[in-house]
Amino acid sequence: MNRLQFKLLCVATLCVAMTTGIFAVAITTKTVNYVDGLTVLEGYVAAPVKMSRSTPAVLIFHQWKGLGPYERSRADLLAKAGYIVLAADIYGQGIRPTSAQGAAEQATIYKSDRQLMRHRAQVALDALLRLKNVNSRQVVAIGYCFGGTVALELARSGAQLAGVVSLHGNLDTPTPADAKNIKGKVLVLHGADDPYVPAEQVLAFQTEMRLAECDWQMVSYGGAVHAFTDPSAGGDISSGAAYNQPAAARAWVAMMSFFDELF
Repeated sequence: MNRLQFKLLCVATLCVAMTTGIFAVAITTKTVNYVDGLTVLEGYVAAPVKMSRSTPAVLIFHQWKGLGPYERSRADLLAKAGYIVLAADIYGQGIRPTSAQGAAEQATIYKSDRQLMRHRAQVALDALLRLKNVNSRQVVAIGYCFGGTVALELARSGAQLAGVVSLHGNLDTPTPADAKNIKGKVLVLHGADDPYVPAEQVLAFQTEMRLAECDWQMVSYGGAVHAFTDPSAGGDISSGAAYNQPAAARAWVAMMSFFDELF
């Protein structure tokens, strides 16, 4: 993240903090290891210092380069808003691709094997539920880009979630009939000009939701492309992935309103 991108993130974070009144909430953070068989996974937990014994929780799934500073910053903001948060690790400890090619290779492992993707997501959900003070009936899964796909697949698996949020994630699935298993409400925050999620995929997703009679909503942001909430994506819209500050701010407000509805 360069200096300009960091400055934009700070401005956006400041705006959120000022409008939600979260400055006063002290939080605690830590890195946590959990396992899937012999695979060690390294997640990040953020939580309010003071909380009830039954606190709503958020599970965050990362974008295609793995768990990094962006997901941790989102976890911190959500903890300041009163939630217990686990930013999960789908790839495994130490697997953090630095190139687009490496990220694509890692993401493809899971995109081509949705059962593996769902299993690794469920392992993360189980790790969240083991955290102290988590209300197991008030858990929402959210994901960015690749993580949006993961969050939706976890919901399609029938996981006990109050809600799921996909932010500029792919919406496709090889098993659309599994949407009947979704237990919670669905929110999709989408870049209207995202070349990686074409109109055909959007229409297929909407049809999937209707046929399954899910409680769903989808918000499309004009002028926004893939990764529109992430300042590290840069500002080159022609690349197909770029930060869009107005859309990012609106998406945050929409997500927090969704949380208020759920909890």
